Amino acid sequence: MEFRFEPIGFVKSGGGTYPQEAPRQAAFASNEGIIELLPGRNFEQALEDLAGFERIWLVFVFDRNRNWKPKVLPPDGSSRKRGVFATRSPHRPNPVGLSAVELLRIEGRSVHIRNFDLLDGTPILDIKPYIPEADAFPASRSGWRGEAAQTLREVQFTPEAAGAAEWILAHGGPDLANAARVQLGTRMPDPERQRLVRVDERRAMLAFRTWRFLFETAETPRVLAIASGYTAAELRPEAPDPYGDKALHRLYQKSGFPKPS
Repeated sequence: MEFRFEPIGFVKSGGGTYPQEAPRQAAFASNEGIIELLPGRNFEQALEDLAGFERIWLVFVFDRNRNWKPKVLPPDGSSRKRGVFATRSPHRPNPVGLSAVELLRIEGRSVHIRNFDLLDGTPILDIKPYIPEADAFPASRSGWRGEAAQTLREVQFTPEAAGAAEWILAHGGPDLANAARVQLGTRMPDPERQRLVRVDERRAMLAFRTWRFLFETAETPRVLAIASGYTAAELRPEAPDPYGDKALHRLYQKSGFPKPS
């Protein structure tokens, strides 16, 4: 038996587009965005009476995942894998997600939301109202999560690293400050899953796309510097540019921000 679904709209956040940039849970996010519903389908009528709800459920597609895993490593700080059905991992047999987000307002086909864990461009399959008396069971047992309560770690930046992240974002690059908070905010990155290289006992280099973070591996991680992931040879004008970002990297190399050492 097969079922076919089409999106009713898409998330517009102006934020992360890569899985590594998504907050671990909506409750840990601090952002605002819009769900733009598709035109010509009477969705304006379908949205009537929804504005009175403070929160809504979003049913969406993990469209940037191409495989599933029966056991996954959740971002709870432990090294123990869990069955995927006992987690919120995107690596599922059917890549469907469910998230409760704050509803700010509705303007035509635009649903304004806050505190969400969806990437920019995420396809939305359905919207449902969050009903506290039906959807909230705070006294329920939470299985393994009760044993490993997840808390966010503060991620600090040196002034130079913060300035570099702002410069890259302002020049059309990825939001590296957000990526660092997502990757370092819940636990030390796993070298088996992420491109991590130990520099010495207290420092490590973490790769995100074509960029690199040098950070201190303390209980409160601190980003020391941001570097290009390209070598000098790879940044030569005649070198291939498969990701279309080498012009930005060349400009960054000339910007004067300190290089990791």
